[in-house]
Amino acid sequence: MKHPSHHAQTTPDKLAYVMAGTGEGLTYAQLDAVSNRGAQALRALGVQKGQGVAILMENRLEFMEILWACHRAGIVYTAVSRYLTPEEAGYIIQDCGAKVFLTSEKYAERAAEFAAQTLPGTKLMMVGGTAEGYDSWEALVAAQPAEPVADGCAGTDMLYSSGTTGRPKGISKAWVEEPIEHINPFLSLLIEGKCGANADSVYLSPAPLYHAAPLRFCLTMANLGATCVIMERFDPEAYLEAVQKYGVTHSQLVPTMFVRMLKLPEEVRLSYDVSTIRTAVHAAAPCPREIKQRMIDWWGPVLVEYYAGTEGNGATFTDSHEWLKHPGTVGRPIVGSIYIAGPDGEELPQGQTGAVYFNTGIDFVYYGDPEKTAKSFLKPGVGTLGDVGYLDEDGYLYLTDRASYTIISGGVNIYPQETEDLLITHEKVADAAVFGVPDEEMGEAVKAVVQLLNPAEASDELAAELIAWTKKHLSHVKAPKSIDFRAELPRTATGKLMKRHLKDEYWANAKAGAA
Repeated sequence: MKHPSHHAQTTPDKLAYVMAGTGEGLTYAQLDAVSNRGAQALRALGVQKGQGVAILMENRLEFMEILWACHRAGIVYTAVSRYLTPEEAGYIIQDCGAKVFLTSEKYAERAAEFAAQTLPGTKLMMVGGTAEGYDSWEALVAAQPAEPVADGCAGTDMLYSSGTTGRPKGISKAWVEEPIEHINPFLSLLIEGKCGANADSVYLSPAPLYHAAPLRFCLTMANLGATCVIMERFDPEAYLEAVQKYGVTHSQLVPTMFVRMLKLPEEVRLSYDVSTIRTAVHAAAPCPREIKQRMIDWWGPVLVEYYAGTEGNGATFTDSHEWLKHPGTVGRPIVGSIYIAGPDGEELPQGQTGAVYFNTGIDFVYYGDPEKTAKSFLKPGVGTLGDVGYLDEDGYLYLTDRASYTIISGGVNIYPQETEDLLITHEKVADAAVFGVPDEEMGEAVKAVVQLLNPAEASDELAAELIAWTKKHLSHVKAPKSIDFRAELPRTATGKLMKRHLKDEYWANAKAGAA
C-alpha cells in the first residue's frame, strides 16, 4: 500500500473514485491536486495538526476529497450521520470540538439549524452552494496552491458510535503525529491480506460514507491504487446493475442489503452478471444463517465476514469455506484472542455464553465518558463492544446478541437475535425486531415488531400465524408471545437495528399504563 500521491505519479489518469449513478469521476492526479488544495484550505481556516473538523453530507466525490485533505494536514475528522436531527448532529459537532463544520447544499434548508448547534467560533463551510453564515468550500479550495502543506502529516478519524444502545460517543485514540504515508496496519491486514484487494480491484461501496467501515474501506482502496465506485444510496437492483456495469471485484455490504436483493423477483436477480465478484465483505450487523447460505448459493463462496467495531480494538474473520464448516460463526480473531467472560469477569469454557471481549492489548476511549470507557474493559487491553456470545471447540466465535437486549423471562436468559434471524426469512416479512417487554408473571415476555413486505396484510390472524410458525422452528421459550406490525423499523442507514427506540417505547407505555 502507498499514499495516493504515489498513484498520482504512476497512474495519474486512473479513476480513484466514481459515483455509480452519475458516472462522475475523480482521477488519481485530480485527487492529488484537490486534496493538497483542501489541506491548504484547512490551514487557511486556522485548523492545525491534531485539531478537528466535522463533515455532514451525502455520498459525493467532495466527501472523499475532504477526507484526503484531512489526511494530508494531520486533521482529526468526524463524519456525522446525515440522518440525525440538527440537535442530534449538534451534540456530536460540539462534542468533537470541531473547528470547522462542512456540509453541502443538499442541507441548505437546515443550514441555520446546524449553525445554531455549533460551538462559538466554528467556521461554517458549504459544498455546492452557500447559505447565510456559510462560505463556499470550492471557492476557498480553488484559491489555494496545489502543493502539500509545509507541516503535513497523517490525519485520522474520530467517529461516533451509532447510538443503538445509548447516546453516541466519540471513539478516540491518542492523536500521534505520523508521517503522511502512514497506513493503518489492521486495515492493511483485513483489506489487502484477508480480502485480497489490490491495484486491479474495483470496489463498490453501497453504504453511507459517514459510517466507519465504508469510510475506511474507501480510503484504503486509494492506498492500493484501486478504483472505488460509490453508490449515492443503496437500491437492490441498482447495486446489481453497478456490479455488472463496472466489473466490480470487491464490495462491502450489510445483511439487510442481502435480504433486499434476495427478495427481488428471481428473474430480476438472475438477469445481472455478478461473476466478477471475488470478495463480498459483510459486517456491522448479524446475518441470519439462511440468508448467508442463500447468498453463497447465488454468488458462490466469495462472502467473507468480520466482527469488529468503530473502537478498532480487535476483529474476527471468516471466509465462506470456514463458515460452511461452522455455520453461524463470525470467525476467529485475526489479532489477539477472544475472552468470554462470566458475570464476575471469570473466563468461561468453550460452548458457554458470556460477554465477548477482545484480548488484544489495544485500548480505546469513549470521548468525554470515562465511566463508559471503564465499563468496557476487564483490564487494560481487554475490552468489549457490548456483545454476548460463545466459542466453539475450534475457537470460532458465535454472537447471540447484545448484552443490553438479553431477555430474562422466568429466570431464563433469552437472546432475541435467533428469533429475529428466523422471522426475517419468512416470505411475508421484510424486517423484524425482538426484545423483552414487562410481564407480571415472568418478569419479561418476548415481543416481536414486524415490518411486512405488504403492509396491507397486517392482521391478528397473520400475527398468530407467525407465532405458530416460529414455534415450529424454535423452542417455545424463544417464540414471541405477541407480535405488532409497523410500516418501517428504525434502522441506521448502515443496517443496524435501533432496537433501543422500540424497547424504550414499549417500556415507557407499560409504566404509563401501570401508573
